[in-house]
Amino acid sequence: MSAKITSVVKNSPAMCCGVRAGDILISVNGRKIDDVLDYMYYSAERTIKLVLKRGEKFIMLKTEKNEYDDLGLEFETFLMDKKQSCCNKCVFCFIDQMPEGMRETLYFKDDDARLSFLQGNYVTLTNLGQADIDRIIEMKLNINISVHTTDPELRCKMMNNRFAGEKIDFLRQMAEAGISMNCQIVLCPGLNDGDALRKTLSDLGALMPNISSIAVVPVGLTKFREGLYPLTLFDEKTAGENIDIMEQFQREFMEKYGTRLVFPSDEFYLTAKRPLPDADYYEEYPQYENGVGMLRSLIDEFAAALESAEAPSGKREVSVATGVLAFDFIEKLAKMAEEKFDDLTCHVYKIENNFFGKTITVAGLLTAQDIMAQLKGQPLGTELLLTSAMIMHNSDLFLDDYHISDVEKTLGVKIRLTENDGYDLLDAILGL
Repeated sequence: MSAKITSVVKNSPAMCCGVRAGDILISVNGRKIDDVLDYMYYSAERTIKLVLKRGEKFIMLKTEKNEYDDLGLEFETFLMDKKQSCCNKCVFCFIDQMPEGMRETLYFKDDDARLSFLQGNYVTLTNLGQADIDRIIEMKLNINISVHTTDPELRCKMMNNRFAGEKIDFLRQMAEAGISMNCQIVLCPGLNDGDALRKTLSDLGALMPNISSIAVVPVGLTKFREGLYPLTLFDEKTAGENIDIMEQFQREFMEKYGTRLVFPSDEFYLTAKRPLPDADYYEEYPQYENGVGMLRSLIDEFAAALESAEAPSGKREVSVATGVLAFDFIEKLAKMAEEKFDDLTCHVYKIENNFFGKTITVAGLLTAQDIMAQLKGQPLGTELLLTSAMIMHNSDLFLDDYHISDVEKTLGVKIRLTENDGYDLLDAILGL
């Protein structure tokens, strides 16, 4: 495959050697360029020889640059071709549990190994062949993998893909080649928990030291599951039993490898009604984006920020809306701030997810409709604080296609977005 160059960065090595917008990139240093990974990897050298197609002619250009500096070429898409979509139909897939009528991009199932390396996405490996694994090994690309189970037959069943089981061997190949892998397990009661979880953790542990971390997150179920595989949620008992399994392996991994390696997400501890572990437990939070240690980090950061915080100038009244999962914690943090600053009032509201169903408790899946319906008429102060996880990346849209301005107009209050960061949350509460 070749890629059309849409623009050339001014004063870049590519511009200096004569590359033009509209040229077709054929090869770099004699290597055919299929996508952005090829382009980045083969153009990292100091001396670069480009083969381009310009009109009906093929031309060769040469340039020198610092090692790893970008050539300065821009293409129609970031990947230089289309994203690879998922070829599975996992029994727990959240996209299959969404209602009709939402914007088209929300239904796209991404399973692109290139985005695993470039953006941290998790991939199932079912899209990959041996040539893809060979390229990952050659380029020494670290990768994030949705494993779910290492039992081949069970993996095929859970992913509804007859090739899913055999792809487990790719883990071994990459481990033997020194590729670092973060792993994810979506745990479903009665399917891949219990003894199946024990097998998965044992198999992944055998690939050390090239498994960097393992996150275990509970399945999320919406109310839109008609006709889908019958799944249940974890309860206090079953969540606790699976935490016990993970903690047993943590002790073994710590003794053998000096790391706990496997980490239950925050939701497991809350469902099991167990206290969150201390910060040291999370070993610098390698699976933070999977909801592992997110609440602990938020609490500790907020407490640290509060110690040195100065009082807001004059009286301040604000509100925070969050999901059921984090409500108790956010409310506690708000009360800590109110106790320190007499002129501060911070209302914290628990928003139940009527859109997807009340079993969905995370703030990031709340919709504008639920926020507006449940906050209408409530005292909100001068600002309503919402986590930025509720908003589509690089936009001002909620999941249900309402704009931030729609919510502001309906509720009569300015919205301020906060990151999942205790310092940022306190700054927002205090109006800094």
